[in-house]
Amino acid sequence: MAGEDQYALFEFDDATVEVDEDGVPSETESDEQPDVAEEVSTTQPPEADRDTTITPVWETLPAGDEADGHALIVTADRTYMPSGRELTGPVDSVEKLDKLIRWASLTPLGAPPQVWIVNHGACEALGWVIDPGSEDDFDDMEALRTRAASDLTAVLQATLTPMLNAGWELRGDPGHVVHLSRSIGKFTSMVDVVIEPYVWTYWNKDFGWNNRVGEMGILGSPTAGTYLPDDDLPAARELGRRLAWCAKHLGVLPGPTPARTGAALVDKIKRERTRSGKGIVVTTPGSVPPLDGAPRGDLEPAVGWTRVPDAQDLDGASRLVSIDQRAAYLASAGMLEFGYGQPQHLTGDTAAAAAVGEKGAPFGLWRITLPPGQTLSLPEKLPLPHPHMLADQPVQTWVTTVSLDGLCSPVADGGIGADLDDLDIAEAWVYPQQGRTLDKWAKILREARKAAVDTDDAATKRFLGTCYKGYIGRMVNPDMWTAKQMQHHHQPLWRASIIAHCRWRGRRVAMRIAREHNRWPVRTVTDSWVYLLSGGEDIADPSEALGKMAVEKDVILTDTLLSAFTSAQDVHEVNLAIKAAFADNEDAADDEGEGAL
Repeated sequence: MAGEDQYALFEFDDATVEVDEDGVPSETESDEQPDVAEEVSTTQPPEADRDTTITPVWETLPAGDEADGHALIVTADRTYMPSGRELTGPVDSVEKLDKLIRWASLTPLGAPPQVWIVNHGACEALGWVIDPGSEDDFDDMEALRTRAASDLTAVLQATLTPMLNAGWELRGDPGHVVHLSRSIGKFTSMVDVVIEPYVWTYWNKDFGWNNRVGEMGILGSPTAGTYLPDDDLPAARELGRRLAWCAKHLGVLPGPTPARTGAALVDKIKRERTRSGKGIVVTTPGSVPPLDGAPRGDLEPAVGWTRVPDAQDLDGASRLVSIDQRAAYLASAGMLEFGYGQPQHLTGDTAAAAAVGEKGAPFGLWRITLPPGQTLSLPEKLPLPHPHMLADQPVQTWVTTVSLDGLCSPVADGGIGADLDDLDIAEAWVYPQQGRTLDKWAKILREARKAAVDTDDAATKRFLGTCYKGYIGRMVNPDMWTAKQMQHHHQPLWRASIIAHCRWRGRRVAMRIAREHNRWPVRTVTDSWVYLLSGGEDIADPSEALGKMAVEKDVILTDTLLSAFTSAQDVHEVNLAIKAAFADNEDAADDEGEGAL
């Protein structure tokens, strides 16, 4: 769309703003700097004068206009609203980018307003070009990423001078996201410029692991085929659709990382509850209290276990099936009560007595003694009930209330059937307040996920998975939440409780499968369980609710694979056989399982 059909982007009052030959507004003639409210009112076209009948540049509008006014998309040739309405021609200098941002007067939506620079052509127009080298020249992809990130920061610092001279300030070092702020009087406006071609330079921080490119937030995953199209217009169209989808279903813009998107949604709910005075509002971090004899690593580790199959496991087996909990961490986050406030330290009989309440043990940490596994009547074909438990000796350790309840559950439900006295509670840290602090957060994400599933929208479904997994995973790391207004996201005990809850739920399902099908798993990793099954066996949960077991992978065993399981002498050989069987499914793995956080 061009010429007279182009959206009248710069309909300014001539006494205030002039438009240059390229259609980009020039600086105000006045020596007096207007405040932000005045700038918005004098530069934004009056509602009555706006042409709302302009046909969008997309063939059909791919999404609504929920993100319009909050984000812009810049390609080499054009600038667009997320809904597809064309704004202006090339933004081929940093000065024009500055003028465009100030004209647009974008407003926050759970996150600062965003300007997306899409594809290399748009970057070249702004002078934002780096040449990190070829993958073939690096033995370690992390070295390539580090070099590229450093080069990008240097290029941006060298080219952003016109914006800094115009009153903008950088919040932190510029990288794949340039965080800008501008103060006028007491008012500060912020905007994030997201440089799409270089988002990969951040991949090891939040998007991927194991030396490969993984999920890149709202942009998708190259390995899963959900990344943006290569060409400018299709890429802009799809990004606009995803931005509008996110604004519609989450009520926030996507953050610079998936974890930040999850945090933005938490903060949106926090603001709403603060204004209304209804609902739980957590304003302080929940750091792990000082523990005597704290376990190494995670307080509540995920399970990683394999066993060698026996003749009964192999009898009639023709398939290898992996089941896992549907959006497990999201399900647990919505149903658990989490503690907050200043915890109280209890010892001896006082600690033991605190675990006996009308509603069960309160949220907290408990120092208990796990009995030796071999002294209990436990199934031989399942891992020990708690990752810290040993077969031949007792272990004193700290557990969450979720594990305390799990250990007291009957063996048939995955526990050990312990009484509280059997666990010899020696110490506790108990929280004064508790409640379902993440219930609304989980509800919004659950409904958004359903919308994505119902429309077969793989990109947004995977994005939501990275949001809740990323956010819950980063609860443990205080370095992610150093700003004062972000410290309440540091909640390692919430994360530990979620992991424990998923672990116990999976164990309970494994016991159900054993009763109903006489089948036992040969491997479990986090919330995924692997079984050898016959042709017609179905061990998945019939319910489609979150947290229920769904089939993740189902492969027919060739004679070679079956022989590998039959001849396996140790768990290493079993793991190799499982890896070989599922090899074709690895890249297409769904987000049902939680995987690495």
